[in-house]
Amino acid sequence: MRVLVAEDQSAVRAGLVLILRSAPDIDVAGEAADGEEAVRLARELRPDLVLMDVQMPKLDGVSATRQVVAEGLADVLVLTTFDLDEYVFGALRAGAAGFLLKNTEAKDLIEAVRTVARGEGMIAPAVTRRLIAEFAAPRAARPAQGADPSVIDVLTRREREVLSCLGEGLSNAEIAGRLSMAEATVKTHVSRLLGKLELRSRVQAAVLAQELGI
Repeated sequence: MRVLVAEDQSAVRAGLVLILRSAPDIDVAGEAADGEEAVRLARELRPDLVLMDVQMPKLDGVSATRQVVAEGLADVLVLTTFDLDEYVFGALRAGAAGFLLKNTEAKDLIEAVRTVARGEGMIAPAVTRRLIAEFAAPRAARPAQGADPSVIDVLTRREREVLSCLGEGLSNAEIAGRLSMAEATVKTHVSRLLGKLELRSRVQAAVLAQELGI
C-alpha cells in the first residue's frame, strides 16, 4: 500500500517514514511538511492512505483532511499528540478513517496503517470508544446537527444493528461474532449504511450512533 506522510516536524516525519519503510507491504509514496503540500501531493500521487498530523502550518490537518476525503483522494489516518485533542474531533467529522497518538509504538503504527487499508477505520477500539463518547456527550445538551433520529429510517433492521455495533467501536470481526454473520457480510452492511446515510467513514457512523443513543 502507498502512504503519504504529512508532518511538519522533520525529525518526527523522518521517524515515521523510517518505521513505515521497515514494513515490506508499505511504500512511502511521498512526504509533506504542511497541509497545503499534503493536499497537493495527495492529488498528484494518489496514495492509498495519508498519515496526517492535525497541527500543521499553511493549512491545518483538519482542513487538509476535509479536502482529501471530499475529493476521494485517499483514506486519512490522523496523528495527534493528545488523545482527546479538539482537532481530532474536527478531523473525524471531516471524514478521517481514524486517529493515532504520536507516541504509538512502531509495530502498532504499521498495524494501524494495515487496518485502515482493510477498511477497518476504528483504530484502537478502547481509545476510540472514549473519544466518541467524549465527542458526543457535549452535543447532547444542544440541538444535534445532522443527528435527527429519522435519518436512520432508510436503514434495514440489520443495518441498524451494525450501526449500533459501530457506535461501540467494534471491528468487523467483532461485529461478525456478535451478530453471527460472515465478516464479508458485515463489510457489505457497513458500506451500504455509509452510502445511505451519506457518511464518509465508519468513525462518522460511530459518532452518529452515539449521538442517537442506539
